[in-house]
Amino acid sequence: MAFWPSVVVATPAHSGVGAALTYRSELSLAPGTLVRVPLGAREVLGVVWDCPLQPPAGLSEAQTRDVGGVLEGLPALNASWRQLVRFAAQYYQRSLGEVALAALPPQLRELSSAQLARRLKKRALAAQAIGGGVPPVADGEAPDGPDLSDEQSESLRALAQAQAPVLLFGATGSGKTEVYLRATLQALRSHADAQVLVMVPEINLTPQLEARFRERFEPLFGAGALVCLHSGMTPAQRLAGWLAAHTGSARIVLGTRMAVLASLPGLRLIVVDEEHDPSYKSQEGARYSARDLAVYRAKVESEALAAGGTGARCQVVLGSATPSLESWHAADQGRYLRLAMPARIGGGALPRLRLVDMNHQPKGAVLSPPLVAAMAERIARGEQCLVLLNRRGYAPVLACHDCGWKSGCPHCSAYRVFHKLDRTLRCHHCGFTERVPRACPDCGNLDIAPVGRGTEQVEEQLAGLLADVKRPDGGPARVARMDADSTRLKGSLELQLATMHSGEVDVLVGTQMIAKGHDFRRITLVAAINADAGLFASDHRAPERLFALLMQAGGRAGRDAAFITEQGSASELWVQTWTPQHPLFAALRAHDFPAFAAQQLAERESAGMPPFGHQALLRADARTQQAAQAWLNAAAQAAEGLPHRADVTLYPAVPLTIQRVANVERAQLLVEAASRGALQRFLSAWQPLLLECRNLPEARGLVRFAVDVDPLVV
Repeated sequence: MAFWPSVVVATPAHSGVGAALTYRSELSLAPGTLVRVPLGAREVLGVVWDCPLQPPAGLSEAQTRDVGGVLEGLPALNASWRQLVRFAAQYYQRSLGEVALAALPPQLRELSSAQLARRLKKRALAAQAIGGGVPPVADGEAPDGPDLSDEQSESLRALAQAQAPVLLFGATGSGKTEVYLRATLQALRSHADAQVLVMVPEINLTPQLEARFRERFEPLFGAGALVCLHSGMTPAQRLAGWLAAHTGSARIVLGTRMAVLASLPGLRLIVVDEEHDPSYKSQEGARYSARDLAVYRAKVESEALAAGGTGARCQVVLGSATPSLESWHAADQGRYLRLAMPARIGGGALPRLRLVDMNHQPKGAVLSPPLVAAMAERIARGEQCLVLLNRRGYAPVLACHDCGWKSGCPHCSAYRVFHKLDRTLRCHHCGFTERVPRACPDCGNLDIAPVGRGTEQVEEQLAGLLADVKRPDGGPARVARMDADSTRLKGSLELQLATMHSGEVDVLVGTQMIAKGHDFRRITLVAAINADAGLFASDHRAPERLFALLMQAGGRAGRDAAFITEQGSASELWVQTWTPQHPLFAALRAHDFPAFAAQQLAERESAGMPPFGHQALLRADARTQQAAQAWLNAAAQAAEGLPHRADVTLYPAVPLTIQRVANVERAQLLVEAASRGALQRFLSAWQPLLLECRNLPEARGLVRFAVDVDPLVV
């Protein structure tokens, strides 16, 4: 007897092969089974979506090919996971296979059935050698955590009873992580197979959080009970972590946005830490929001548990000191349950805001004298400082002031950044790197100079300004830098964090990667030295992002109330600005996020911007800017006859802010609608026309196109 499985494979939506493909099999294959199937001249990994006894109408046996093999030894991907993938593909206008296969570890796509069998056998032997996991312990045997505050206890009680997604609005240092730990323990004890997913926005936040979770849960569930999933892992590590999650041997999965699509058959709790962070929105491939998918996934898992009659549910917790305005608005509407934890653990005060009016400082000063003096005082008392500048490298541009030459990238419409340490000009968009020229390439002038400043330059200047400052032990002040360049090598991030925690570093200079999530106990002063960049940006989300960044950065100061009391000094957030009267700083001074959110939401509502309106972008990459815009405008013209055209507004095509990257020109077209449903109906009807538009004369220079639903940058 023959069966006709529908198999999804990794084909992008713009390829025109977005639906499941039909194959022939002698075996009945359960939905969710992983198989290898022929696709053109290759054999690729696929996921069985259905397995009927009859082929689709009009398809003959001669037109089909046989399934190449089944990846035996792996449980099928369950119905809840397939529903999540189906929703993500439909909502974000991607092909089913593109989302499904992107959720699987890359190495799994390369393994044959025999190779996978060897991996599984080796893994089983390793688990047997270490004794595997251990069963949950009784309540009284759990390792002691810190005493809970009244706010933490109340949040845990409300979380246990909540039927809606929970927005945990907790001040920096209020103990949100301890709530995550206790909620995780409750979820794992609810069932012998229960699993928990904990998500962080960036890889650099995983080491500290992983250490706390391992300390708490390894004694209870064994060394293999926690695995990580993020892009910084090797392919073999990602495969091992995914297999542990898929087979249920991993009880806790800690990861970045990719982890939201991991197979977790026993999922009972999802934690999204720093839920406001834009890193949760993918900017390439299937452009999904991991935060929004986490909320949907909890709903799907809860429905599956209810259908099984277990009485259990899957909860989702979105935690932040500065929630996204979308989540805040959802709580205002009653769709989310908002739990507030405004007080810091130990009764410590939030940092006091000190604004430095740069109009009254020496001309050309990067670091104002009052700020440098305040940092020197802190260092002399044994305290630490953090300096935030969201621009890496030594200077953003190298320029010749004789002829006007600037260090532009030949492949992008952007400047190459000057990195002084290795004397290179490096494009942060395409990666093109060259040695710094000895003279101006255009006029031969030897006097070419950096323009602007980056973290390397600030680190160098601080080292000079603090050269005479002594630590309490009599040693010189030590300045370090943490950014994407200094943490590039394996293990460098963990080493830098360790030196900061141990007190070996007095001043840490870095980009926004140091501003969130880290629990530095000795920092009492945080300084933001180029805050105005976010005040006047064209992006309507810029004020929200700046407020969140400054609040999160300030939250690194004064986290240890006992240390602050011992030193006898208050924690402070210094902000150097040319516009100290800006209303954003008034809300920041009062630590009043609700007032700031209300003001921003009122502006958004009057303008019909998200979350009161809904947007999508049609992006086009082409060989020329004219070709990209011509194709976008042709696609807009093709949409005129659609039945849902009147429900949306289509704007003319425009170049992206950085319109050329790696010799590819980029343009976009904005689509707006008053309701999410109207936008989705239009996009679904438009998608087939977009594929047809690839055959138009205007598409001659088109490289690729993509639809970005709920974009973060417009």
